[in-house]
Amino acid sequence: MKEIWIIGAGRFGRMAADRITGNPHLVLVDLVGEKLQEAKGPQRTLVKSDGALYLLEHLQPGAGKLPDWIVPAVPIHLAAEWLLMVQREKKLHRIPVPVQIDPLLPHPLRVENGNIFVSHADFLCPDDCPEPRHTCTFTGKPRKQNMFELLKNISFPPWESRVVRSHQLGPGIGGYRVKDLFELAEEIENTRAPLLLCTACRCHGVITGLQFL
Repeated sequence: MKEIWIIGAGRFGRMAADRITGNPHLVLVDLVGEKLQEAKGPQRTLVKSDGALYLLEHLQPGAGKLPDWIVPAVPIHLAAEWLLMVQREKKLHRIPVPVQIDPLLPHPLRVENGNIFVSHADFLCPDDCPEPRHTCTFTGKPRKQNMFELLKNISFPPWESRVVRSHQLGPGIGGYRVKDLFELAEEIENTRAPLLLCTACRCHGVITGLQFL
């Protein structure tokens, strides 16, 4: 890993910066200068900016220098917000996801902006979970189906599901590859069905309803 962008320099962003191994160059992005000052450290560049807007302006295919990974550490569905801005001219919009999908989801939690958070856990997970493949760190019991697989295979016509997988980059720290975002943007360009845009790791996920109107 040569460079990682951490979007958000609050508690979770700073935690990510401290726990990511391999000595990559880190770019931390946040609108609040005080948070950035607390995140100072070697091999770190601090940028005062809105996170989603920073991605829009700097995450361009073919650009000279792109990160290997992006760590979302902000209280928004970052991949969805980036996609909405990238595809704005093609009239991609946020739309509500019908409540009829809720029985298909593990522990769904709907929030004000229409996003749905899902989780296999009905307890507070340790913030340093190493996300083992076969067992749950907290319970010691066999792990349930990977959330990124569950959401990818969900059947809820006419909705189509697209999933950005979050990979473990450090204890309790998840991020996704830049190429996965570019591939997603290209893949949905000719899709006219309503979309369940999901970001998910093995245990947790977030869903946003999107459609070209």
